Amino acid sequence: MGSGQVTSSGPTDFTGRRITVAGLGVSGVPAAKVLHGLGAHVTVVNDGDDERARAQAAELEALGVTVRLGDGDTLPEGTDLVVTAPGWKPDKPLFAAAERAGVPVWGDVELAWRLRGPDAAPWLAVTGTNGKTTTVRMLAAILQAAGLRTAAVGNIGVSLLDAVTGEEKYDVLAVELSSYQLHWAPSLRAHSAAVLNLAPDHLDWHGSMAAYAADKGRVYEGNRVACVYNAADRATEDLVREADVEEGCRAVGFTLGTPAPSQLGVVEGILVDRAFVEDRHHNAQELAEVSDVRPPAPHNIANALAAAALARAFGVPASAVRDGLRAFTPDAHRIAHVADVDGVAYVDDSKATNTHAAEASLASYDPIVWIAGGLAKGATFDGLVAGAAGRLRGVVLIGRDRALIREALTRHAPEVPVVDLDRADTGAMLQAVQEAQRLARPGDTVLLAPACASMDMFTNYIRRGEAFAQAVRELGA
Repeated sequence: MGSGQVTSSGPTDFTGRRITVAGLGVSGVPAAKVLHGLGAHVTVVNDGDDERARAQAAELEALGVTVRLGDGDTLPEGTDLVVTAPGWKPDKPLFAAAERAGVPVWGDVELAWRLRGPDAAPWLAVTGTNGKTTTVRMLAAILQAAGLRTAAVGNIGVSLLDAVTGEEKYDVLAVELSSYQLHWAPSLRAHSAAVLNLAPDHLDWHGSMAAYAADKGRVYEGNRVACVYNAADRATEDLVREADVEEGCRAVGFTLGTPAPSQLGVVEGILVDRAFVEDRHHNAQELAEVSDVRPPAPHNIANALAAAALARAFGVPASAVRDGLRAFTPDAHRIAHVADVDGVAYVDDSKATNTHAAEASLASYDPIVWIAGGLAKGATFDGLVAGAAGRLRGVVLIGRDRALIREALTRHAPEVPVVDLDRADTGAMLQAVQEAQRLARPGDTVLLAPACASMDMFTNYIRRGEAFAQAVRELGA
């Protein structure tokens, strides 16, 4: 979709412009309010016409915004800009109509970028298939430890629109960006950015892995100081090579091994920097200890290194990296230790909703009784199971698509005992934990890392994790 007629990346005058906002919800309602407040004639179109949508529509109509419910495919006549919710797929008829009419399409991130003032805080941006939220929150903690006014924004914390239009002044923003948001953000130019990893995800939205990767790679466009990539994931480095960056911008890798020059890595339990130091071919700067990262699982250490690289690109001292990582508190349901019961550790990684996240989780423990299953979202499990087979003490399967995992286990881990729970009621998780306890031995880890979405049995991954934690507490009662 590109940026159509609007090509400048500075503040834009919206007075009198006819703007269509596509979609109500967490991004559409704030966008409509901001644009209306800037003097635009705003029309909101929305596919749904349920009770929540009607309540949101009434709120906007009271301000003078026009809302059309149940008609998200028709482009209102006279529209000269569409601002879309990030989840709306590019093949929507609305966008085809906009393209035919030469009308640009922006997302909420693009709108926020255009609304920045002349003294706007630079953005340190993070994307990737997994680890974005944790990395951005680590980055914000490091920046705060350096005494900088900052916030974690994007899909978490403060909304981007609030951050750029509110009265609070920031020195720098730590910005989480999804592939959806990057697709609709043609003029975004970050100070520095990181792509943490790339694995198949949201391919139904993007259409192909190549299109998904290309949208992730947009985060590097126009970077000024550093493009941070994962040295263990060649695809992220390829995106750096393909990016059009400002003169002098550097490629900076992170690795769980000993870093080469222009990389951050790990040496004898120490996180070290060989990128932002003088004479990086011969010197390294100690940043923190692995024990300062919580939890010190391999993929979480990688998150910490990426956050440190972005902070160092912004000029943060080494001591702030250490202090920020020590101050960081992980979110719930991300490799969270729930309890030890009879010598067995119970770990909640309900946030592992795809195979890539589950692979990282399974690599963190040995031996494991694995609780898995849910909505597969088109995923296949052979690679995941083959890689983890040697760590598995047993497996308990739950959820609608559990047969896909069971078949992969039959092919790649036929000796591992499997309990297949054919139930989806509220007591299913308690039985799953009880079966896992029966399979586990002292020293084992019972790990909830479903590799699937939760909505077949639970409202979301948070409710699934809470059910697991409650079941573990009942074991120890």
